[in-house]
Amino acid sequence: MSPLELDHSTGVATGDPMLPDWYTVERVRRENHDTFTLELRARDGETHFAFLPGQFNMLYVFGVGEAPISISGNPAATDRVVHTTRAVGTVTRAMWRFKRGDAIGVRGPFGTHWPVEQAEGRDLVLVTGGIGLAPLRPVIYHVLAHRQAYGRVVLLYGARTPDDLLYDEELLFPPQPLSIDVDVTVDRAVAGWRGRIGVVTSLISRAPIHPDNAVAMLCGPEVMMRFAVQALMTRGVPVDRIYVSLERNMKCGVGFCGHCQYGPAFICRDGPVFRFDAIERFFGVREI
Repeated sequence: MSPLELDHSTGVATGDPMLPDWYTVERVRRENHDTFTLELRARDGETHFAFLPGQFNMLYVFGVGEAPISISGNPAATDRVVHTTRAVGTVTRAMWRFKRGDAIGVRGPFGTHWPVEQAEGRDLVLVTGGIGLAPLRPVIYHVLAHRQAYGRVVLLYGARTPDDLLYDEELLFPPQPLSIDVDVTVDRAVAGWRGRIGVVTSLISRAPIHPDNAVAMLCGPEVMMRFAVQALMTRGVPVDRIYVSLERNMKCGVGFCGHCQYGPAFICRDGPVFRFDAIERFFGVREI
């Protein structure tokens, strides 16, 4: 049995939050030159891992340390845990070297989640850049499984180059069209690229949504999200229906250590998903 059990009514995991459960690496997928996806399964073969879109786990590499990583798999697939991350620090570079059968510690799930239930009956626009697509991927899975519950659904995704795109075969250029609108842009093109060039925020003005009946979910670099919020508000999306995911400085996952304090909030405990008007006065302040 996992140390934490998810209370679906609150999205809060109960149990010992500091005790990791041991999982086995089932698969390692290289997404691009520095980004990879881990598919994990419980070592007992029986544990079912439940989470809500937007939550994260603390992943522990024996002898190295642990890091907070958003869960990027399908919420309906409780027999596995999926994480996509970049190899940019000591812990994630150690994960990059994982192979099938290796052991990894998992604590979680932690944090708040995307308001997929509150968005029902409305248009939904997802704005993301780079690795920010990974925390929004569970939302896409949920929407596709409950497509009739939503209006127009639009994914706006930007990356530095075409080689940096994530999940291109699954979400961006699938063999069969998805039941959502997908618009992709890159900062710099390469030979053979026939898509859009420019920043992802430039796509918001043409997104086929009804702004007064839309919910927006944003994940990516903070500068991108700041300009995306401005563009969405210009389109007429109410500020209290814009949500952002902040993931920085998290160390313990449960609000004990204080590293991720953000004004009066702790990102690991009160986030990572925030309604924008709740943090607007702190957003973009460099000292926070």
